[in-house]
Amino acid sequence: QVQLVESGGGSVQAGGSLRLSCVASGYTSRDYYMAWFRQAPGKEREGVAAINFGGTTTTYADSVKGRFTISKDNAAKNTMYLQMNSLKPEDTAMYYCAAVVRVWGGLDRDSYDYWGQGTQVTVSS
Repeated sequence: QVQLVESGGGSVQAGGSLRLSCVASGYTSRDYYMAWFRQAPGKEREGVAAINFGGTTTTYADSVKGRFTISKDNAAKNTMYLQMNSLKPEDTAMYYCAAVVRVWGGLDRDSYDYWGQGTQVTVSS
């Protein structure tokens, strides 16, 4: 059973930055693909960014391109990050880490089998 634990959320003013982390455990193989999703109150959960198991392929939602960067720990590959710069009030949401084994999930939430509990990001204007 894969377990995902997010951290790094918080409250910032517009224009500020945050770095989210997600640590995966409970799975022996490193062939899992990971992603960040977010869900604002009253809205559906949406994909933000995804990364392959090697950390060499990434994809982003149009709304965050150029502002957010997804990456993986080079050594362990079980830790994923989301560097969020130039934050906007519309980025306010609960951010979730997700993982799937041996399949490229992209930004499709239905492709992911494992989810973290989420970390709250609040951006004030």
